[in-house]
Amino acid sequence: MLVPIYVLLALFLVGCGPALAQAPPSTPPQAAAPAQDPDTLDPTPPGSLNPEPLPPLANPDSPKTAAKELFGRKPTPFPGPARSIGGYADGCLAGATVLPIDGPAWQVMRLSRNRNWGNPHLIAFLERFANNAKKVGWNGLLVGDMSQPRGGPMISGHASHQLGLDADIWFTPMPDHVQTREEREFSWAVDMVAKNLLDVDAKVWTHTRTDLVRTAAQDAAVTRIFVNAAIKKAMCREAGSDRDWLSKVRPWYGHAEHFHVRIGCPPDSPECKPQPPVPAGDGCGHELDFWFKESTLHPTPPLIPPQPKPALTLAGLPAACKQIVQAP
Repeated sequence: MLVPIYVLLALFLVGCGPALAQAPPSTPPQAAAPAQDPDTLDPTPPGSLNPEPLPPLANPDSPKTAAKELFGRKPTPFPGPARSIGGYADGCLAGATVLPIDGPAWQVMRLSRNRNWGNPHLIAFLERFANNAKKVGWNGLLVGDMSQPRGGPMISGHASHQLGLDADIWFTPMPDHVQTREEREFSWAVDMVAKNLLDVDAKVWTHTRTDLVRTAAQDAAVTRIFVNAAIKKAMCREAGSDRDWLSKVRPWYGHAEHFHVRIGCPPDSPECKPQPPVPAGDGCGHELDFWFKESTLHPTPPLIPPQPKPALTLAGLPAACKQIVQAP
C-alpha cells in the first residue's frame, strides 16, 4: 500500500517496526482516532541470501541499550520449558520451537530474518490451520514473520510478535513446488487492496481468501486477526449468515498483503498478559466508518513532526526477560 512520505519519515525516526496491534490499542476506540501504527506497513521487505551478523554492541550491559538490539543478536532460543512472558508488545519467549521451513501445507518465507520461532502452541495452531485451509481450497500457507528465537522487541518490522504467539500469513497461496531460497527471500506478496483504498482489488481478491481467514478465526486458540479495513469490508460482505467469527477480524493499518493471526496466552504461560476480549458483534457497522474517512486515508501532515519515542529497554520488560536475553 502507498504510505505518505511524512509517515515513513516519522516511522524511521521512531525506529520503524510492523504488527503492533496492541500499542496503539489493538482495537481502535470508537471516539478517538488511533495513531498510525509503524508495525503494519506493507509489503514485507526483501531478505538476503547472505545475511551478515550484527556487529557486537559497544556496551550491551548499559541500562540505556535498546532491548531490540539485545534480542536481535540472539540466534538461538533460551532452553527449558516454553513460556510466553509479558505482553504482546513488551515481552519475551523462553523454550521457543522452530517452525520447519517446509511442511505438508506450508512454506516459510524470508528465512534470512530467522523469525520462524514460536511458542509450541503457535506451532500447533499453524500446523492445524494449514491442514484446515486445504479443506477450503487453499493450496498451502506462506508464513511470514512469527517471533525471534527469544521473542522480545525486533530491530525492524514489528512492535509486537514478542511472545511467540503471533504469525503473519501471506494472502498469496503456496505454489505447487518447493521454493528456492531466492524465491523465499525476494518474491513479493500481492497487495489485495484497490488503489483508492476503499475496497479490495477485484482483479486479485477471491472469496477463498475470506474462507481462509474464517478458518483461522474459527480456531479456538485465535483471539484476533488483523487485516486492512478494505479487506474487513469485503469479508463483511461475503460472510453470509455465519458471522460470529468476524468479531475476531480487526481492521488496522497496513495488512494489505498479509493477515496477522494472534493466539491467546497459553495455560502453561502464567506470566503472559492477555488482551481484553474483542467487542461483541461482527464489527461491520459504523465501526468501519473511521477507516474510510478522507482524514484517515490521506491524513494531513502534522505541522510539527512527532518526537521520537525512546527505545524500549530491559527495564520496560518483565524481569525474567533480562535473564533470557543475557544467557549465552
